[in-house]
Amino acid sequence: MAEATTDEEATARQEEKPLLRNGDFQALWTGEAFAALAKETAEVAYPLLILATGGSAFYAGAVGSAQLITASLMSIPGGSLADRVDRRMLLIVCNMVRVVLLGVLALLIATGNPHPVVILVVAVGSAACLGVSNPTGLAVIKQLVPPSQLTQATAQNQVRYFAATMGGPPTGGALFAVARAFPFLASAIAFLVSSVLLLFIRKPLKVESAAPGEKRNAAEGFRFLARQPVLRLLIIWIMGSNMAFTHTGVFLALIATAESRGASSTFTGLLLSIAGIGGVVGSLFASPIIKRVPPPVLFLTAAWIGPVAAVLLATVSGLVPLGIIVACVFLRGPITSALFLAYLAAMAPDKTQGRVLGAVMFMSMVAAPLGVFGVGALFDLAGPTWVFTAMGIVSGLAALPTLSPRIRGLARPEEYAVTSTADASGAPTSKET
Repeated sequence: MAEATTDEEATARQEEKPLLRNGDFQALWTGEAFAALAKETAEVAYPLLILATGGSAFYAGAVGSAQLITASLMSIPGGSLADRVDRRMLLIVCNMVRVVLLGVLALLIATGNPHPVVILVVAVGSAACLGVSNPTGLAVIKQLVPPSQLTQATAQNQVRYFAATMGGPPTGGALFAVARAFPFLASAIAFLVSSVLLLFIRKPLKVESAAPGEKRNAAEGFRFLARQPVLRLLIIWIMGSNMAFTHTGVFLALIATAESRGASSTFTGLLLSIAGIGGVVGSLFASPIIKRVPPPVLFLTAAWIGPVAAVLLATVSGLVPLGIIVACVFLRGPITSALFLAYLAAMAPDKTQGRVLGAVMFMSMVAAPLGVFGVGALFDLAGPTWVFTAMGIVSGLAALPTLSPRIRGLARPEEYAVTSTADASGAPTSKET
C-alpha cells in the first residue's frame, strides 16, 4: 500500500510540473529538433544536387517519391519495433545510420560528382531511418508527459518540426552555394548532436512486456484505426492532402519554378524559408487555438484552405507571393497535426502507441509519393500552372470527407476515453482512465 501511495504521489507531482520544467521531455524535444533540422537541410540539398549535376526535375521527383515510399513502408515495422524495444536506443541507432550515410555522401561530393544512383541510395536509406524514427519519437511523448499535458506536448512538438522547415531550406541552400558537400556534412553533424542530447533522457523508455500469448503484430495498429470511424475519415483527408501538399512535393514545385525563372540557390532557400514561416506561426499558436476553437471548425477550415490556395498558386505571378501562399497552407499543418495526435494519444493505450502511429504514418504518407512524382512529371511536361491546378483538384476531393456529420459533431480529445477495450464506434464515452 505504501508503494502504491508513493507511485500515486509521484504521478501527481509529475502532473503538476510545467512542461517547460520536464527535463526528459525537453531533452527529447531538443534532440528531435536537431534531427528535424538535419533532415530538412539535406532534403532541400538533394534536388539542388540533382539539378546541378545535370539531372532533371523528373528525376528529382522520382528520388523524392522513392524517399516517401520508403518512409511510409518503414513506418510499419518502425511502429512495431517501437512497441518492442527501448525507444531511446532505437532513435539513436536511426540517427547514427544517417550520420554515416550523409557523411559518405559529403565525402563523395568533395572528391567529385557522385553517381545519381549513389544520391538515390543515400536519400532512400535516410528515408528508411525516418520511417522508423517518426512513430518512435511520437510514441515516447506519452511516456514522458502526464495525460493532462498531451495536447500541449504534441503542440510544442510541432514547433520544432516547422522551425526546422523554416530554418533547414535556407541553411541547405546557403551551404550548397558555398560548397555542394556542406549541407550534407552539416546534416550529419546535426544528427550526431541529436544522438548525444537523447542520452540526457533519464526516464527508462522500455515498453511494457507482452503478456503471455499476446501477439504484437503491425496489423493491430490498422485494426485499431479501422474501429474508429472518426479517425478513418480524418485519415482519408490527410492522405489526399498529403498527396497534394506534401512538403517534398511543394518544395520541389517551388524549387523547379524558381530554377526555371533564373533564381539563385540562395534565393530559392529563402523562398522555401518564407513558406516554412507559416508552419512555425501555426505551431506557436497551435495550443491556444486548439483550446479556443472547436475541433470541427479547425478541421473543416484546414481542409478547404488547400483548394483555395492551389487556385491562387496557379494564377498569381512572381516568386515571393508563391512562398507567402504556401506559408498560409503550412499554417494549418501544426494545428491539425497536434489535434489529430491528441486524439490518437487519448484513444490508444501506450503499449500500442507505436503500431498505431506506424499505421497512421504509413497511411498519411503512402499517397504522397504519387503527388511528388506527379509534380516532377507535370512540371517537365506542362509547367507550374498545371502542377498547381492538379494540387487544387486533389485537395478539393480530399476535403469532402470532412463534411461528414461525424466530423461536424466531433467532440474534444479529452471526451474520448482510453479503456481496456476500445469503443468500436469511435463515439465519445465517459471520462475513464
